[in-house]
Amino acid sequence: MLSPGARLRGPRGPYRLRPSSLSPKVLRTEVLAGLVVALALIPEAISFSIIAGVDPAIGLFASFTMAVTIAVVGGRPAMISAATGAVALVIAPLNREHGLGYLVAAVILAGVFQIVLGALGVAKLMRFVPRSVMVGFVNSLAILIFLAQVPEMHDVPWAVYPLLAGGLALMVFFPKVTRAVPAPLVSIVVLTAITLAAGIAVPTVGDKGGLPSSLPVPGLPDVPFTVDTLTTVAPYALAMALVGLMESLMTAKLVDEITDTRSSKTRESVGQGVANIVTGFFGGMGGCAMIGQTMINVRVSGARTRLSTFLAGAFLMVLCVVFGPVVSDIPMAALVAVMVMVSFATFDWHSVAPKTLRRMPAGEITVMVVTVACVVATHNLAIGVVVGTLTAMVVFARRVAHLADVTSVTDPDGSSVVYSVTGELFFASANDLVGRFDYAGDPGKVVIDLTAAHIWDASSVAALDAVETKYAQRGKAVEIIGLNQPSARLHAKLTGELAGGD
Repeated sequence: MLSPGARLRGPRGPYRLRPSSLSPKVLRTEVLAGLVVALALIPEAISFSIIAGVDPAIGLFASFTMAVTIAVVGGRPAMISAATGAVALVIAPLNREHGLGYLVAAVILAGVFQIVLGALGVAKLMRFVPRSVMVGFVNSLAILIFLAQVPEMHDVPWAVYPLLAGGLALMVFFPKVTRAVPAPLVSIVVLTAITLAAGIAVPTVGDKGGLPSSLPVPGLPDVPFTVDTLTTVAPYALAMALVGLMESLMTAKLVDEITDTRSSKTRESVGQGVANIVTGFFGGMGGCAMIGQTMINVRVSGARTRLSTFLAGAFLMVLCVVFGPVVSDIPMAALVAVMVMVSFATFDWHSVAPKTLRRMPAGEITVMVVTVACVVATHNLAIGVVVGTLTAMVVFARRVAHLADVTSVTDPDGSSVVYSVTGELFFASANDLVGRFDYAGDPGKVVIDLTAAHIWDASSVAALDAVETKYAQRGKAVEIIGLNQPSARLHAKLTGELAGGD
């Protein structure tokens, strides 16, 4: 039996069978998922526009162009990219100080930076992000999604709370009846119908800001094309490029795990750059992968292909331009319920279960907690990931450093002593190496056996040089044996060259 997407050879060469992604069931899932994401994107994009200090239409246009472009050029199918809070925070000062033209120019330049970084292989750095940081990233993401909804539940009419509870109940119990239609879409439609039919006065999408009535038009940023302009926007563009890539690559890695598939991180990096360049030329505020909306698309709605991403952007513009009055009447309680459900579904509850915490090494728990704390404190996922990864490196270095050991065996006739060094020798373990020898009490010949050790850096070579120097000052000879090939090359290259010229 042939698998979907397999090739047969016909009289004119190979041809591809109809892929499973075009089956009616999958097509329905992708279309409905795109619609749910588009509805959830509208208030988010408006909120991020306010953070950046621009008109709501700028954020909505950015979400449209980012989603549609990344659906074609991105490396992770079903991942949603649009205007985001992280990018808005980075570029808000530039817009405040220099205006919208400079912001748009920064978005285009950020896209160029992302393409260059992607071509240089920055995506390969993702292999250095440990699992504990990834778990912290996911949990802090869930917390941020929930915290973002708290303002919508504070100081609001009492009717918001039963609507919110009803929306959550629908999303919990409706899938038990059928999964043909995404529960979030059902919840949004039902709550909107109830508020309109009963005339319930609650905050709506329209209260967040006006929706655009026409499609965006391409053009160049309204800035002087000078070196001064470049030096002004470059720092913001680089910061935006780095933050956008980090969030996008982390989100892609998360979707890989959820869907049990692999994606091209290099293509995603370049694709983010292309999408931001396109967005800039259409006057948008730029963006990156949206983790909350991606979870709605992938985890809640079950989407798996690029079609859902493309339709999320397309539906967004259709809903704004064609159905603006209807969309404006959607109660915020319905969308808040969707995002609260997403936050609970995203959180890795197993990671904080008492049974798991009892078994997990203290260092791993520390890394996860540090990552979560940094993200929640700064509301910046990129900062949390960087700090968490650095913490993990320190924890790892401390753990490996303790594995290095030195044991000694004195020759029966007392003429020599053999020190056996085991473990990994690097800056953390090499600092203790010098104090493990008995310089005054050892005989005239000292053998240091490194058969079970590996030299990783200059600190280790400097430590061995220091040991030899201390013995030489007492008229004793040192012989180093057992070096493996890489260690021998590094030792031969650096020994005697690290004393600082005295």
